[in-house]
Formats: sequence, structure tokens, C-alpha cells
Amino acid sequence: MKKVVVLTGAGMSAESGLSTFRDSGGLWDRYPVEDVATPEGYARNPELVTRFYNERRRQLGEVKPCRGHELLAEMEKDYVVAVITQNVDNLHERAGSTNVIHLHGELMKVTSSRDPNNPKYIRELRPDQWEVKTEDKAADGSPLRPFIVWFGEPVPMIEMAVEVTKMADVFVVIGTSLNVYPAAGLLNYVPAHAPIYVIDPKPVAGIHSGGRVCHLMKGASEGVEELVGLLKK
Repeated sequence: MKKVVVLTGAGMSAESGLSTFRDSGGLWDRYPVEDVATPEGYARNPELVTRFYNERRRQLGEVKPCRGHELLAEMEKDYVVAVITQNVDNLHERAGSTNVIHLHGELMKVTSSRDPNNPKYIRELRPDQWEVKTEDKAADGSPLRPFIVWFGEPVPMIEMAVEVTKMADVFVVIGTSLNVYPAAGLLNYVPAHAPIYVIDPKPVAGIHSGGRVCHLMKGASEGVEELVGLLKK
């Protein structure tokens, strides 16, 4: 079976109704990055950071996977599919995708603020546990923090993402501007024989159609639908 590797960004989740971070009017316009997405911001004001991620989890509980998420999950019937996502939501999993690599962490997980990447302390929250309190503690006694890769922190899953990308027979980019590293650098590891499909209604900097790159200028759901048809040809 062909290996299809898919890199997804905010444009994928936006179709489900989630606020994006970087677009105009997005979350970073309303909440300074340094306040809610850095270790320093958390040390300065844990109450604000805890509230911010509680709100993100509450919103996540109110939305459903879009058709694009569902189609990617259905592709597992015909291909070996790996999804590498920059998104912190669990919409890929909820749609049925079974192999998802989260580069920037997972919103529905919490961990130790002392040792955030230690698997012993990472815990998944049930949907009804979305509200975390500042006084909640991890198993090592440190305050619970979101299992999110904040600015300035290493991206522990990037090595796995690189290895998966090197095995791609087809590489697909959906709803990401390719401005965020190290995720944008994954394109450098796509094998020379693998076609690249970019699904985004807007031009994507540094990506030009032609050669092995095909830009489907559509939203996530419409674009994935077209992709499924093209791969069957």
C-alpha cells in the first residue's frame, strides 16, 4: 500500500469552527504570545495561562471534525496514512485517524510543569475534565501545565515526523502557511519520487505549482475530496 503523509495546520481546524492563532483576528491578536504560550508567561501568570487553555478546551468540546478530517481517516482503507499536525486539537483522532503525530502538543493532555515531556506525567483529560484549576498538581507534585510545546521549547516529535516524511510515496500539505519551523522544514525530507499536493485556498509562500507540486486552491474539505479523486487515477 502507498504511504500518504499529510501535514496539517490551522486551516484544517478552522473548517470545524476553531479559532486560528495566526490569521488576522486570530488568538495571537487578542492574547500576546509571550503571555500565554511561553514558559516565562506561565511562570509570571499561571492563572491567565490556565484560563486561556481551559477556554480552548471548552471550545474544542463544542465543535466536530470537518469533512476533510473524516476523508483523511477514510483514506486509511486504501493507503498507509500518517498525519503530522501542527494543531493541538484532537479532531483528527475524533474523525478516526489512527496514526497522528502532534508536533506542538495536545490540548486535551496535561503534564508536569517540572518535567513536561516525561511520559510518566502526561495525562489525557476526559471531555468532561476540560477545566483545570491552578492548584491542580501532576504526579510529581509540580503544578499541572498544558501538554503544549510553547515558543522557545524544543519540538520533541520532529525527529519522528522527519522519519515518517522520508518514507512518503505522496506528501500532502493542508491549511498551513509553511511559515512555522521546524514543521515547514519537513518538505526538505520528502523523497524525490513523491508528488506533493498543497491544499490551501490562498497562495502559500515558497510553494509553486509545477513539477511535482500540485496546488489545489480550495479549503480543506473540498481539497481533500479532490485529492482522493486524483490519487485514484
